[in-house]
Amino acid sequence: MLFILLVIVVIVAFIAGINLRKNGRKREAFVANLTAVIVAGFAFVQLVTVIPAGTVGVVDFLGMVSDNTLKPGVNLVNPMAKIEKFSIKTQEIKEVMKVPSKEGLTVDLEISLLYKLNPDKANIIYKTIGPNYKEIVLIPQFRSVVRGVTARYEAKALYTASREKLASEIVNELQNIVGKRGILIEAAPLRQIVLPQRLTQAIEEKLKAEQESQRMVFVLNKEKQEAERKRIEAKGIADFQNIVSEGINEQLLKWKGIEATEKLANSKNTKIVIIGSGKEGLPIILGGDK
Repeated sequence: MLFILLVIVVIVAFIAGINLRKNGRKREAFVANLTAVIVAGFAFVQLVTVIPAGTVGVVDFLGMVSDNTLKPGVNLVNPMAKIEKFSIKTQEIKEVMKVPSKEGLTVDLEISLLYKLNPDKANIIYKTIGPNYKEIVLIPQFRSVVRGVTARYEAKALYTASREKLASEIVNELQNIVGKRGILIEAAPLRQIVLPQRLTQAIEEKLKAEQESQRMVFVLNKEKQEAERKRIEAKGIADFQNIVSEGINEQLLKWKGIEATEKLANSKNTKIVIIGSGKEGLPIILGGDK
């Protein structure tokens, strides 16, 4: 409507300028022409729209929604059309809720939901839900899915490593519900879980006992390894002694005695070499004479 009014003003000002010039009123004609130019500039602005980064535009012309969405940047549009802008950036929803567990306990859960809009389906969301799709569809479905998933798990599972599996199930189930509507689910991190106090104490005591049991298993394995090491070391020493004892005989001892006698005799520091009185003639210390 504004565009039409501006166009009418431009036409009127332009015609008025022509008539004033014919009547010799050049100054008034100049003002009329200048007005026509300025208003034409405003009218031209109505032909373009700027879509910010991370946003898409949906074109609604008299109730008819275009199948093509406007991309970020400058776009030429029908000046009579309404442009509805949708963010396609990742957004977060934070929820604090009481959810049931498998055994019927109530758990306080603080959870986030990371999601974004599918830019190719922004026009479908506009036609079927509207700009406030988060309040109408996403949040109610998110709450319902979270309660449905937690009801399949025991409360202690929410407190342990199973929470990652639980978060994954929430994402998958919610995506199956809202994905066809044009909403993409990225993650559903569990920020905080508050269990009943007695259950929390029982879980912590159980985890502590399991850790102590694992520590004792480690200690026992270490002692077994040390005992095995000592056994192997003792066997090695015994084998060495057996080999050495088998290799030493009377002939070898006599030969070593002869070598020792010869070295004593040839030593420059030797003054007296005492030869044994036995039949071998070995030094007394080697000959074994009594």
